[in-house]
Order: sequence, then structure tokens, then C-alpha cells
Amino acid sequence: MKKSALRIAGFGFRSEATLESLAQALDQLTKQYCAIDKLAAASSMLPLVEELGQLRYIEVIAVADSELPTVTTLTHSVQSLQARGTGSVAEAVALLAAGPGATLLGPRVISADRQATAALALSEVPEGTIE
Repeated sequence: MKKSALRIAGFGFRSEATLESLAQALDQLTKQYCAIDKLAAASSMLPLVEELGQLRYIEVIAVADSELPTVTTLTHSVQSLQARGTGSVAEAVALLAAGPGATLLGPRVISADRQATAALALSEVPEGTIE
């Protein structure tokens, strides 16, 4: 069966981040990689990403915070490692939400105000599968 690509944007952000911070990071990914199929966030960070998803009409996937340390990321932020046990929350969330075998299309992007990060993971799903 033929496969098609599913693009999932994962987010990480500081408590001071605003909806504008996340939107700006998402816009960077969109300019760099085209359309985004779904958004994703750690459960503890879900409300702000859900708000962005509602505004952009994009489904949001929740990822368990406890799963973040299980993912190897391209970025190795000391702050992120201390706070969440992963080198990049955005990258880990994107990979976890995209599922087994997912790959990052590149390292995370950082919002202009440096309050939010976003990363894009690509997952292959069998064609005809309803997502």
C-alpha cells in the first residue's frame, strides 16, 4: 500500500510565551516546509497550543510529559534538559506525536521573541488511512 506524508508541528515554550509567540514559530515552519497537518504539545502545555489550533483550524495532539525524556532530539538545550529531561521539547513532542519511525525535517525554530520553539516531524501513514 502506498504511503503519504503527515507533517506534525510540535511546540515547546516558556510560561511567558503568548499566542503570538507560537503563531510566529508556526509561521516560520510553514514558510520553510509548507502545510502543517497537525499540531502537538506536551499535556502540561496543551491549552495555548489548542488555542492556536482553533484559530488555524488544525487538530492538536497531546503527548504525555513523561514520554519527553525517551526521545533523542537534534537540539541539546541545557535548560530544556534540566526542565523537561529532553534536549528540545518541540522536537520531542513532534516526534512522539508523529509516531514510530517519524523523522524530524530539521532542528527546531525559535520565535522572534525567543519564548517559543517549534519543530516539524514527518510520519508516513498508509494511503487511505483516516487520520
